Amino acid sequence: MTAVSATSADAPVVERPAHRDANVLRWLAAYTASMAGDNIYYLALSWAAVREGSPAQAGAVMAVSALPRALLMLGGGVVADRLGPRRVVIGSDAVRCAAVLAVAALLGLTSPGLWPLTVLALVFGTVDAVFMPAVGALPARVTSRGQLARVQGMRGLAIRFASVVGAPLGGLCVALGGAAAAFGLAGLLIAVSVPLLVSVRMRDLPPDDTVGARDATPWRDMVAGLGYIRRHRVLAPLMLAIALGDLGFTGPLNVGLTLLADERGWGASGMGWILAGFGTGAGAASLLLAVRGRLPHAGRLAAYLIFAGSLAIGALAYAPGVVAAVVVAVLIGLLAGLSGALCGALLQTHADPACLGRVTAVAGLVSLGLAPLSMPLSAAAIGAFGTGPVFVVSAAVCALGGVVALAAPGLRRAQLPR
Repeated sequence: MTAVSATSADAPVVERPAHRDANVLRWLAAYTASMAGDNIYYLALSWAAVREGSPAQAGAVMAVSALPRALLMLGGGVVADRLGPRRVVIGSDAVRCAAVLAVAALLGLTSPGLWPLTVLALVFGTVDAVFMPAVGALPARVTSRGQLARVQGMRGLAIRFASVVGAPLGGLCVALGGAAAAFGLAGLLIAVSVPLLVSVRMRDLPPDDTVGARDATPWRDMVAGLGYIRRHRVLAPLMLAIALGDLGFTGPLNVGLTLLADERGWGASGMGWILAGFGTGAGAASLLLAVRGRLPHAGRLAAYLIFAGSLAIGALAYAPGVVAAVVVAVLIGLLAGLSGALCGALLQTHADPACLGRVTAVAGLVSLGLAPLSMPLSAAAIGAFGTGPVFVVSAAVCALGGVVALAAPGLRRAQLPR
């Protein structure tokens, strides 16, 4: 009897795959509903702003949320780590839901002009500053470390699904009931996430002795989190690789693609097919990681994928026609999507869960704060030098991310947990 008990005690605990874990699936359903609501919200906001004001005013309304999100993101990471990511996400979704439904009711009853849209954009940007780090910290609380890479792939699929479904739903609502109906649907979808998140069980975390004392002030917590990243052998070069990759990727695939399609006479439909190709490739990358759950030599593989993706970005400017451009876009989506998913999985698995909110905040600030700077620079450079040279330079900047990944021993040797 004793021998049997000892054998049972020594038996390894078998992890439940994330795609079969009801707790993970509840979290994923909540995340998908919230992201679909976000997609509809942005469509409704842009439509309402155009209808209520001039194009310049509409652009200003759409940009209002970016400033508080960038300024408050690091503080949002501290809030997520101090209060717990589920509590922060639930509170954020509740505030966003209330704000969107209030504007929906206001637009349904009267024509108030641009001011409620501006206030709504400001509220969304402020709440996003705490919502985004908290969302990034949640997976480590809902699944085991060995399933975090698979969850990263599942999260990527949820983002693609929300984008594909959200935009048509938002357009249908605008066509049938105007912006008020679209805002109403966005608010209801965000509201769906709240009870689902309440039902999600959180895993206990080990005591945090490395990234800030229990009685530390929020400022000291933020400084401790930044110091933790700076000293980390994987996270520090990973942040730099992410920054360089996004700087080289964002300009060509946003402003540059529009100018390229106009220059080649591909039109809006051609650009739409190219974007669809990119989305297809990125979705395939997320599906691969979700199915496999783990890819070997993740740090080295991410570097090679960044190199290959940068070559594809440079080649896009020289595609002879729309069909070739779509093929290249699928390749870019697959390579960039897979390298991005691996970088995200490495971030999730190598960061201390107790400071994952702060780590996610820095990664988000790098992407949302620095990468958009490449868009006006890309547009101005294309006007001066043409699309080909600018795409090649952007590809070279992106490739530097791969150089960083290979040059840093900690990141080059980084593995995903089994």
